[in-house]
Amino acid sequence: LASETCALDIIGAEYVRDIEPGEMVLIDEDDLQSMHPFGKKQHRFCIFEYIYFARPDSTIEGKNVYDARKNIGRELAVETGVPADVVIPVPDSGVPAALGYSEQSGIPYELRTHYVGRTFIEPTDRIRHLGVKLKHNANREVIDGRRVILVDDSIVRGTTSVKIVEMVRAAGATEVHMRIASPPTTYSCFYGVDTPDRDQLLAAQHNIAEMAKIIGVDSLAFLSMDGLYRAMGEASRNGEQ
Repeated sequence: LASETCALDIIGAEYVRDIEPGEMVLIDEDDLQSMHPFGKKQHRFCIFEYIYFARPDSTIEGKNVYDARKNIGRELAVETGVPADVVIPVPDSGVPAALGYSEQSGIPYELRTHYVGRTFIEPTDRIRHLGVKLKHNANREVIDGRRVILVDDSIVRGTTSVKIVEMVRAAGATEVHMRIASPPTTYSCFYGVDTPDRDQLLAAQHNIAEMAKIIGVDSLAFLSMDGLYRAMGEASRNGEQ
């Protein structure tokens, strides 16, 4: 058993099926048993797996994560389009969404940097700022004199966003527009995910115009909740497909 299918691929195991909501699987040396001790439960999967946490080479509940992120990027382009010269991802989790955005909008895609690790779960501001510098470095040849759309999966504290926008402007961008492939993160998660307290979440403390000013972009837009439903092929909150 594994949290996502890429772990099975790595060890050469065969994927059989997903565990159902409310299901308990018991395995011993003789047998495998499936039980539903609490009855059938409604589907309540965490959408942030598709947005950020899961690896893009995994398939979760029948949906490939990479394809889901590209669909999210396409929907983001439909909802938040802006004239620009180049679409650039904030690697690595922003890459599929940026590709989808580029394909939908017709604006060329360029990969600006590569990265190591993740910053929003680092323990201190000093380490997070260092992590941003290690992860990202602007490519002036791609950016100089151009209107840039930066695509990221989310904004948590805003630490990464501020530093990346500074780098892109220093590399000569004439405009910087940030597009986020999820709705604003306004509440902490209490299901075992190490997200910051609410007073550290940028979107919990500021509206979008204020966030754009803090980050230093010409415009900032997030995917709507209904847009996220549409990208995932799910019924919206109003019951529409």
